[in-house]
Amino acid sequence: MKSKIILTACFISSTMLLSAQTNQEILNLINNEVEVNSEAYSQLKKATETIGHRATGTENGRKAEEYAANLLRSYGYDVSFQEFSFNGWNRKSLNLKINNQPIKAVALAHSPANVKLSGELIDLGNGLEDDYKQLGDKVKGKVVFAALGLLEGTSKEIENLHRSEKTALAEKYGAKGIILFNRPAGGILLTGTASVTGDIIKIPAINISLEDGLKIKEQLTKGKEVAKIEMKNDVGQMKGRNIIARKIGSKFPKEKIVLGGHLDSWDLATGAIDNGVGSFSVIDIARTYKKLNLQNDRTLEFVLFMGEEVGLLGSKHYVEQAIKDGSINQIKAMSNMDMTTNPKSYYSTMDANLNVLNEYAKDVQKLIPDFKLNAFSSVDLHSDHQPFMLQGVPIIGLSDSQFTKGALNCYHANCDTFDYVEEIGLKNNVILETYLLYRLSNLNDLPAKRWTEEEIKTNLIKGNLETPLRISGDWRW
Repeated sequence: MKSKIILTACFISSTMLLSAQTNQEILNLINNEVEVNSEAYSQLKKATETIGHRATGTENGRKAEEYAANLLRSYGYDVSFQEFSFNGWNRKSLNLKINNQPIKAVALAHSPANVKLSGELIDLGNGLEDDYKQLGDKVKGKVVFAALGLLEGTSKEIENLHRSEKTALAEKYGAKGIILFNRPAGGILLTGTASVTGDIIKIPAINISLEDGLKIKEQLTKGKEVAKIEMKNDVGQMKGRNIIARKIGSKFPKEKIVLGGHLDSWDLATGAIDNGVGSFSVIDIARTYKKLNLQNDRTLEFVLFMGEEVGLLGSKHYVEQAIKDGSINQIKAMSNMDMTTNPKSYYSTMDANLNVLNEYAKDVQKLIPDFKLNAFSSVDLHSDHQPFMLQGVPIIGLSDSQFTKGALNCYHANCDTFDYVEEIGLKNNVILETYLLYRLSNLNDLPAKRWTEEEIKTNLIKGNLETPLRISGDWRW
């Protein structure tokens, strides 16, 4: 009993000592701890070597869930799993020939289980709706051929669409398949979901390299090209688990800030950049907060989402459950770390947060001289912040990540390996986000409030997000 009293007294004493320090002193404390003891880099390296990829619903995915949970437990957290079921997908085989010439290719996720077809290619340029409208019924029964990115010479006013939205358009206009060619050079093959809903799509969706894509595009100007596709995939009910660790707030325990990052990856490599750098930073931020016993008036919830790559399934499930039990009203802000490494600015979906973020940036710049003093506001899609944003929750986080040369070319690709990870990038992630959580969790009143339904609609339209949300079926207005 005496030892317990002594430990409690020490805990209270250390908390009082921290609360007496200035914000700059707290930031310096965080910096020193992370510089000496951060485990994000070493743990990510170990995970890529011992687990490999972390695809949701696979044995590797299950191992990754346990790995993350055990790490958080070792740092002193009680950990819970939030399980969800989904119509899963895993690739088996693909054979693509154009005019009987074999082409290296990978299937995009949620393509059908069994495909054997032959069809004439039709060039849809960027694969946007205007491209389809120009061709009308000519698309029916053809295999769409289009750029994954925007073609060189495209007007700067044109907004690109996600690969899943381009696939949805191909389905809508009656195509029997879609082939998208990659953006970066070097024979890189990219995967990712081609489904806007996370369900199995009706047509095969395929990615090929930039080099093969440009060659085929040139051939299409000279004559007819026929694609032959043979594809097999495993589909069926699978399970994934979000991993959740909480640090209860001392003053406003029923108000919470969620820090999330998706743990899952694609299966072509080890997902070191997407999203090893983000998810293992979240884990180390939790470690740092606990190690330093930093004050948090609001509850902090550290969440590792699974299923992001196959349709934001984990974060959608989290938000659906929060709506059902009413805890969505407790979430005062959400911060998401997806491919975050060595960031140089703070951002928010809401202008009302910019003043406090600019204040925090002044402190940060004393440690990281090239960190930008001006935070900015932006709304975008296709990561785990999206379900929260669509419920009006303020999103606050880090931006302007600085990647190793070539890393972004390996996004979702067969070259996303640990070679592109830089330790300084992960350390800066942890320092910046830990300080952000410390400041936000201890504000008497957060500057930005949850958007009303009308405010959500207005800001999504302002951010040019109505069209992609209509295509995905997420537009409710």
